[in-house]
Amino acid sequence: MLLGEAKGVMRCLIAIVGPTAVGKSDLGLRLAQCIQLEIVNADSRQVRRYMDIGTSKPSPAQRALVPHHLIDIVNPDEEFSLATYCSLAKNAVEGIQRRGRLPLLVGGTGLYIWSLVEGWSIPRVPPDYHLRRQLETRARKEGSPALHEDLRQIDPVAAASIHPNNARRIIRALEIHQTTGLPPSQLLRSRKTPSFPTLIIGLTLERRELYRRIDRRVDRMLEAGLVEEVRGIVERGYGLDSPCMSAIGYREVGQFLRGELDLRTATERMRVNTHRMARRQYAWFRLHDARIHWFDAAESKLDGEVIDLCREFQVHGASDRKEQQESSEAA
Repeated sequence: MLLGEAKGVMRCLIAIVGPTAVGKSDLGLRLAQCIQLEIVNADSRQVRRYMDIGTSKPSPAQRALVPHHLIDIVNPDEEFSLATYCSLAKNAVEGIQRRGRLPLLVGGTGLYIWSLVEGWSIPRVPPDYHLRRQLETRARKEGSPALHEDLRQIDPVAAASIHPNNARRIIRALEIHQTTGLPPSQLLRSRKTPSFPTLIIGLTLERRELYRRIDRRVDRMLEAGLVEEVRGIVERGYGLDSPCMSAIGYREVGQFLRGELDLRTATERMRVNTHRMARRQYAWFRLHDARIHWFDAAESKLDGEVIDLCREFQVHGASDRKEQQESSEAA
């Protein structure tokens, strides 16, 4: 019997988490060979159109093998908030469940993963365009790290989750604070009980091997035409100073195209910055988090062990976790 056909599994969710380049997407595709599932994207960059190579977006051929959701849904310069992601992801998960399939959440964006898994209640704070323009002007003059320091003074937790060069997210956090008077992290981590039990599978690698995989991926991106992809995005009318160009890979290639870096230096910065991103992802998905079942991504028996865990979750985990949630609520 295929796992997705088993009784009771349709109301469950499985998530694959871990740092970039560890093999999350590949594992998800392999699981699709024996589980009736559909994949829900949890990568904040893959939601944007035209950004394919630099985000390691699943190819059309891979998407033909198994349905993927929340990929290519907004243009590079469109507003896309965490609240919007949660709403769309929850709808996607429930639709997959209604079709009798298993939703598989795959990605390395911690905010996306935990907001859905933990059932965060996220306020829909409308944009304040006047304030936003003021902050954008200041970011151009003083640099986004200056705004990041303001955020750190207001909300160290939120600041720790945002890279100092990510002006778009910093400005949004400051905007939320200005509008509500509350720390953004306090609002984002307000929780409701999740409507479905979840199995979280974590992939990890020895750090040196992970960095080696990252470096190889950077080389493959450039060989596949990342520079041409960035040029194509600019030709579509999205400037090198667009928010989408703050993403790793796009930022460094943009600096190369502006003549600020040679390609060799841009490539090395891509590697170093991706290493840093992987470390931040480990901060979101901690190895000692008891909710995450960690596996060595280099283990030859990985697929079989993950399938066994999914079957155990199907038979026992869903009902057990439901009882635990009800007991917690009663207490």
